[in-house]
Amino acid sequence: MSAATTTPTAAGEVLALRGHLAWRRVGRVLLDALTTTVVVLVVWTGLLAAFDVSPYVGKGPAQVWEFLVTDADAGENRTEVVRLLGETLTDASIGFVAGMLAALVLAAAIVLSRSAEGAIMPVAMLFRSVPLIALAPIIILLVGRGVASVAVMSGIVVLFPALVTIVLGLRSASAQMRDVVTVFGGGPRTVLRLVQLPAALPAVFAAVRISVPGAITGALIAEWLATGGGIGYGVVSAVGRAQNTKVWALVVVVTLASLVLYTLAQLLEQWVLARFGPAAGRA
Repeated sequence: MSAATTTPTAAGEVLALRGHLAWRRVGRVLLDALTTTVVVLVVWTGLLAAFDVSPYVGKGPAQVWEFLVTDADAGENRTEVVRLLGETLTDASIGFVAGMLAALVLAAAIVLSRSAEGAIMPVAMLFRSVPLIALAPIIILLVGRGVASVAVMSGIVVLFPALVTIVLGLRSASAQMRDVVTVFGGGPRTVLRLVQLPAALPAVFAAVRISVPGAITGALIAEWLATGGGIGYGVVSAVGRAQNTKVWALVVVVTLASLVLYTLAQLLEQWVLARFGPAAGRA
Protein backbone atom coordinates (compact mmCIF):
# COMPACT_ATOMS: atom_id res chain seq x y z
CA MET A 1 0.00 0.00 0.00
CA SER A 2 2.82 2.35 0.96
CA ALA A 3 4.76 1.54 -2.23
CA ALA A 4 1.62 2.15 -4.31
CA THR A 5 1.09 5.56 -2.77
CA THR A 6 4.70 6.67 -2.99
CA THR A 7 5.33 5.62 -6.58
CA PRO A 8 3.24 8.41 -8.18
CA THR A 9 4.90 10.93 -5.87
CA ALA A 10 8.36 9.69 -6.81
CA ALA A 11 7.45 9.80 -10.50
CA GLY A 12 6.19 13.36 -10.09
CA GLU A 13 9.41 14.36 -8.36
CA VAL A 14 11.45 12.84 -11.19
CA LEU A 15 9.41 14.72 -13.80
CA ALA A 16 9.72 17.96 -11.85
CA LEU A 17 13.48 17.45 -11.55
CA ARG A 18 13.79 16.77 -15.28
CA GLY A 19 11.75 19.88 -16.07
CA HIS A 20 13.91 21.96 -13.74
CA LEU A 21 17.09 20.65 -15.37
CA ALA A 22 15.67 21.30 -18.83
CA TRP A 23 14.91 24.92 -17.97
CA ARG A 24 18.39 25.31 -16.48
CA ARG A 25 19.88 24.07 -19.75
CA VAL A 26 17.72 26.50 -21.74
CA GLY A 27 18.78 29.34 -19.47
CA ARG A 28 22.43 28.37 -19.87
CA VAL A 29 22.13 28.36 -23.66
CA LEU A 30 20.45 31.78 -23.72
CA LEU A 31 23.00 33.19 -21.27
CA ASP A 32 25.83 31.91 -23.46
CA ALA A 33 24.25 33.60 -26.50
CA LEU A 34 23.88 36.89 -24.61
CA THR A 35 27.46 36.68 -23.36
CA THR A 36 28.73 36.04 -26.88
CA THR A 37 26.84 39.08 -28.17
CA VAL A 38 28.26 41.34 -25.46
CA VAL A 39 31.80 40.06 -26.04
CA VAL A 40 31.52 40.64 -29.80
CA LEU A 41 30.28 44.20 -29.27
CA VAL A 42 33.09 44.96 -26.81
CA VAL A 43 35.78 43.45 -29.05
CA TRP A 44 34.35 45.19 -32.12
CA THR A 45 34.41 48.61 -30.45
CA GLY A 46 37.76 47.98 -28.79
CA LEU A 47 39.53 46.93 -31.98
CA LEU A 48 38.28 49.98 -33.88
CA ALA A 49 39.67 52.18 -31.10
CA ALA A 50 42.90 50.22 -30.60
CA PHE A 51 43.86 50.33 -34.28
CA ASP A 52 42.56 53.89 -34.73
CA VAL A 53 40.52 52.89 -37.76
CA SER A 54 39.27 55.77 -39.86
CA PRO A 55 35.59 56.53 -39.18
CA TYR A 56 35.06 56.50 -42.93
CA VAL A 57 36.05 52.82 -43.10
CA GLY A 58 35.37 51.42 -39.65
CA LYS A 59 31.79 51.69 -38.42
CA GLY A 60 30.83 50.95 -34.85
CA PRO A 61 27.59 49.66 -33.33
CA ALA A 62 26.18 53.20 -33.12
CA GLN A 63 26.60 53.83 -36.85
CA VAL A 64 25.05 50.47 -37.74
CA TRP A 65 22.11 51.20 -35.42
CA GLU A 66 21.57 54.56 -37.08
CA PHE A 67 21.72 52.99 -40.54
CA LEU A 68 19.08 50.38 -39.64
CA VAL A 69 16.89 52.20 -37.11
CA THR A 70 17.15 55.95 -36.65
CA ASP A 71 18.25 57.48 -39.98
CA ALA A 72 15.65 59.10 -42.22
CA ASP A 73 16.01 56.32 -44.77
CA ALA A 74 16.36 53.54 -42.18
CA GLY A 75 13.10 51.92 -43.33
CA GLU A 76 14.42 51.49 -46.86
CA ASN A 77 17.73 50.23 -45.50
CA ARG A 78 16.01 47.64 -43.33
CA THR A 79 13.82 46.48 -46.21
CA GLU A 80 16.85 45.89 -48.42
CA VAL A 81 18.88 44.21 -45.69
CA VAL A 82 15.99 41.91 -44.74
CA ARG A 83 15.48 40.99 -48.39
CA LEU A 84 19.14 40.13 -48.84
CA LEU A 85 19.17 38.20 -45.55
CA GLY A 86 16.15 36.20 -46.66
CA GLU A 87 17.92 35.21 -49.86
CA THR A 88 21.04 34.20 -47.94
CA LEU A 89 19.11 32.15 -45.37
CA THR A 90 17.25 30.40 -48.18
CA ASP A 91 20.53 29.57 -49.88
CA ALA A 92 22.05 28.46 -46.58
CA SER A 93 19.09 26.18 -45.83
CA ILE A 94 19.51 24.53 -49.24
CA GLY A 95 23.19 23.90 -48.58
CA PHE A 96 22.55 22.79 -45.00
CA VAL A 97 19.96 20.21 -46.02
CA ALA A 98 22.07 18.97 -48.93
CA GLY A 99 25.24 18.71 -46.84
CA MET A 100 23.61 17.09 -43.80
CA LEU A 101 21.66 14.54 -45.85
CA ALA A 102 24.81 13.63 -47.75
CA ALA A 103 26.75 13.36 -44.48
CA LEU A 104 24.12 11.10 -42.89
CA VAL A 105 23.92 8.79 -45.92
CA LEU A 106 27.69 8.58 -46.36
CA ALA A 107 28.25 8.08 -42.61
CA ALA A 108 25.79 5.17 -42.62
CA ALA A 109 27.56 3.67 -45.64
CA ILE A 110 30.95 4.01 -43.93
CA VAL A 111 29.73 2.31 -40.76
CA LEU A 112 28.10 -0.51 -42.70
CA SER A 113 31.05 -1.14 -45.03
CA ARG A 114 34.79 -0.76 -44.50
CA SER A 115 35.34 -0.66 -48.26
CA ALA A 116 32.93 2.27 -48.50
CA GLU A 117 35.08 4.16 -45.99
CA GLY A 118 38.14 3.69 -48.19
CA ALA A 119 36.26 5.11 -51.16
CA ILE A 120 34.39 7.96 -49.48
CA MET A 121 36.84 9.53 -47.03
CA PRO A 122 39.61 10.37 -49.56
CA VAL A 123 37.07 12.13 -51.79
CA ALA A 124 35.65 14.02 -48.80
CA MET A 125 39.18 15.01 -47.78
CA LEU A 126 39.83 16.22 -51.33
CA PHE A 127 36.79 18.50 -51.29
CA ARG A 128 37.81 19.74 -47.84
CA SER A 129 41.40 20.50 -48.75
CA VAL A 130 40.83 22.25 -52.11
CA PRO A 131 39.73 25.90 -51.63
CA LEU A 132 36.13 26.39 -52.66
CA ILE A 133 37.06 29.45 -54.70
CA ALA A 134 39.18 27.14 -56.88
CA LEU A 135 36.35 24.64 -57.29
CA ALA A 136 33.73 27.31 -58.01
CA PRO A 137 34.42 27.69 -61.76
CA ILE A 138 34.15 23.93 -62.28
CA ILE A 139 30.95 23.73 -60.22
CA ILE A 140 29.42 26.61 -62.18
CA LEU A 141 30.35 24.96 -65.48
CA LEU A 142 28.79 21.67 -64.37
CA VAL A 143 25.56 22.82 -62.70
CA GLY A 144 25.13 26.47 -63.66
CA ARG A 145 24.57 29.49 -61.43
CA GLY A 146 21.22 28.57 -59.90
CA VAL A 147 20.04 26.62 -56.89
CA ALA A 148 22.19 23.62 -57.79
CA SER A 149 25.41 25.60 -57.46
CA VAL A 150 24.28 26.92 -54.07
CA ALA A 151 23.50 23.38 -52.89
CA VAL A 152 26.88 22.08 -54.06
CA MET A 153 29.05 24.92 -52.74
CA SER A 154 27.30 25.30 -49.41
CA GLY A 155 26.93 21.53 -49.08
CA ILE A 156 30.69 21.06 -49.53
CA VAL A 157 31.35 23.39 -46.59
CA VAL A 158 28.88 21.43 -44.46
CA LEU A 159 29.76 17.90 -45.59
CA PHE A 160 33.20 17.04 -44.23
CA PRO A 161 32.95 18.20 -40.57
CA ALA A 162 29.43 16.77 -40.32
CA LEU A 163 30.53 13.47 -41.87
CA VAL A 164 33.46 12.99 -39.51
CA THR A 165 31.41 13.93 -36.44
CA ILE A 166 28.49 11.62 -37.33
CA VAL A 167 30.77 8.68 -38.13
CA LEU A 168 32.44 9.02 -34.73
CA GLY A 169 29.01 9.17 -33.10
CA LEU A 170 27.77 6.04 -34.88
CA ARG A 171 30.88 4.15 -33.85
CA SER A 172 30.49 5.21 -30.22
CA ALA A 173 27.56 2.81 -29.71
CA SER A 174 28.07 0.19 -27.01
CA ALA A 175 29.43 -3.13 -28.26
CA GLN A 176 27.18 -4.94 -25.78
CA MET A 177 24.06 -3.33 -27.23
CA ARG A 178 25.15 -4.22 -30.75
CA ASP A 179 25.70 -7.81 -29.65
CA VAL A 180 22.21 -7.99 -28.12
CA VAL A 181 20.59 -7.02 -31.42
CA THR A 182 22.83 -9.43 -33.32
CA VAL A 183 21.98 -12.32 -30.98
CA PHE A 184 18.29 -11.79 -31.68
CA GLY A 185 18.89 -12.03 -35.40
CA GLY A 186 19.36 -8.39 -36.32
CA GLY A 187 21.67 -7.56 -39.19
CA PRO A 188 24.00 -4.58 -39.59
CA ARG A 189 21.18 -2.32 -40.79
CA THR A 190 19.04 -3.23 -37.80
CA VAL A 191 21.96 -2.52 -35.48
CA LEU A 192 22.42 0.83 -37.21
CA ARG A 193 18.75 1.74 -36.82
CA LEU A 194 18.16 0.52 -33.28
CA VAL A 195 21.50 1.07 -31.59
CA GLN A 196 23.93 3.25 -33.49
CA LEU A 197 21.60 6.03 -34.61
CA PRO A 198 20.18 6.67 -31.10
CA ALA A 199 23.69 6.58 -29.65
CA ALA A 200 24.83 9.07 -32.28
CA LEU A 201 22.18 11.70 -31.48
CA PRO A 202 24.61 13.93 -29.52
CA ALA A 203 27.11 13.72 -32.39
CA VAL A 204 24.39 14.48 -34.96
CA PHE A 205 23.39 17.62 -33.09
CA ALA A 206 27.04 18.59 -32.69
CA ALA A 207 27.27 18.29 -36.48
CA VAL A 208 24.14 20.45 -36.82
CA ARG A 209 25.63 23.16 -34.62
CA ILE A 210 28.86 23.11 -36.62
CA SER A 211 27.00 23.07 -39.92
CA VAL A 212 24.65 26.01 -39.29
CA PRO A 213 27.33 28.73 -39.52
CA GLY A 214 29.16 26.63 -42.13
CA ALA A 215 26.08 26.58 -44.36
CA ILE A 216 25.77 30.36 -44.11
CA THR A 217 29.45 30.75 -45.01
CA GLY A 218 28.99 28.46 -48.00
CA ALA A 219 25.90 30.39 -49.08
CA LEU A 220 27.79 33.70 -48.92
CA ILE A 221 30.58 32.25 -51.06
CA ALA A 222 28.08 30.86 -53.57
CA GLU A 223 26.30 34.22 -53.77
CA TRP A 224 29.56 36.02 -54.30
CA LEU A 225 30.93 33.65 -56.95
CA ALA A 226 27.84 32.26 -58.65
CA THR A 227 24.34 33.58 -58.04
CA GLY A 228 24.87 37.33 -57.68
CA GLY A 229 22.27 37.66 -54.93
CA GLY A 230 21.89 37.74 -51.17
CA ILE A 231 24.26 39.25 -48.64
CA GLY A 232 27.28 37.62 -50.28
CA TYR A 233 26.85 39.71 -53.40
CA GLY A 234 25.37 42.65 -51.49
CA VAL A 235 28.61 43.11 -49.52
CA VAL A 236 30.74 43.03 -52.69
CA SER A 237 28.42 45.50 -54.40
CA ALA A 238 28.43 47.86 -51.40
CA VAL A 239 32.23 47.74 -51.16
CA GLY A 240 32.50 48.67 -54.83
CA ARG A 241 30.25 51.68 -54.24
CA ALA A 242 32.04 52.74 -51.03
CA GLN A 243 28.84 52.20 -49.01
CA ASN A 244 30.82 51.28 -45.92
CA THR A 245 28.02 51.60 -43.38
CA LYS A 246 25.90 49.24 -45.46
CA VAL A 247 28.78 46.76 -45.57
CA TRP A 248 29.05 46.74 -41.79
CA ALA A 249 25.29 46.49 -41.38
CA LEU A 250 25.12 43.47 -43.68
CA VAL A 251 27.96 41.76 -41.85
CA VAL A 252 26.36 42.46 -38.47
CA VAL A 253 22.95 41.18 -39.57
CA VAL A 254 24.27 37.94 -41.03
CA THR A 255 26.44 37.41 -37.94
CA LEU A 256 23.44 37.88 -35.65
CA ALA A 257 21.43 35.48 -37.82
CA SER A 258 24.19 32.88 -37.46
CA LEU A 259 24.19 33.33 -33.69
CA VAL A 260 20.40 33.05 -33.47
CA LEU A 261 20.32 29.90 -35.61
CA TYR A 262 23.17 28.36 -33.61
CA THR A 263 21.28 29.09 -30.39
CA LEU A 264 18.08 27.56 -31.80
CA ALA A 265 20.06 24.46 -32.78
CA GLN A 266 21.34 24.20 -29.21
CA LEU A 267 17.82 24.54 -27.78
CA LEU A 268 16.51 21.88 -30.16
CA GLU A 269 19.40 19.64 -29.16
CA GLN A 270 18.59 20.01 -25.48
CA TRP A 271 14.92 19.18 -26.09
CA VAL A 272 15.55 16.15 -28.31
CA LEU A 273 18.27 14.67 -26.09
CA ALA A 274 16.13 15.17 -23.00
CA ARG A 275 13.33 13.15 -24.61
CA PHE A 276 15.12 10.64 -26.83
CA GLY A 277 18.79 10.67 -25.86
CA PRO A 278 20.61 7.98 -23.86
CA ALA A 279 20.08 9.85 -20.59
CA ALA A 280 16.31 10.03 -21.10
CA GLY A 281 15.86 6.34 -20.66
CA ARG A 282 17.87 6.32 -17.44
CA ALA A 283 15.74 9.14 -16.02
